[in-house]
Amino acid sequence: MDERLQPYENKMQKSFQNLMEEFGSIRAGRANPHVLDKLRVDYYGTPTPIQQVANVTVPEARMIQIQPWEGNMVRAIEKAIQTSDLGINPTNDGKLIRLVFPELTEERRKELTKDVKKKGENAKVAVRNIRRDANDAFKKLGKGSDISEDEVKQLEEGIQKLTDKYISEIDKSVEEKSKEILTV
Repeated sequence: MDERLQPYENKMQKSFQNLMEEFGSIRAGRANPHVLDKLRVDYYGTPTPIQQVANVTVPEARMIQIQPWEGNMVRAIEKAIQTSDLGINPTNDGKLIRLVFPELTEERRKELTKDVKKKGENAKVAVRNIRRDANDAFKKLGKGSDISEDEVKQLEEGIQKLTDKYISEIDKSVEEKSKEILTV
């Protein structure tokens, strides 16, 4: 592969990885500790990820258990979960916090699949924007007569192949995630 395509492939790869991280935070009826990834808790004045101040486990298919390493963190973690957009009320017994995920309704599943498709579309737009930037850069190279027209054509074909590859990976991932959400 031409090394001039590498920076653009890296950007496309990052867009795809970002999409996969977003998918990880979408709950599909099963408890997934990644739904807590974006939550921050106040730890001695510093916003800190919950995973860095507590032990997060999944003892059952639809429950997440959070055990803070310091007893005084229970309230802060509980508050962070309540003020988040998770839509789950934590229960706490003084030492542990439990998050019980209710079974998703059919309506909620359909909503989530729409959300997954929208995130997929956004990722595809990002990949296409990267392709456009690459093509613009290649045309400038061609105009500056640093490379021949044939080389510009080859680079444009190369970036198109990369675009097709990432678009199909995104489509596949959207389909898999949608199937996972719709499976009761």
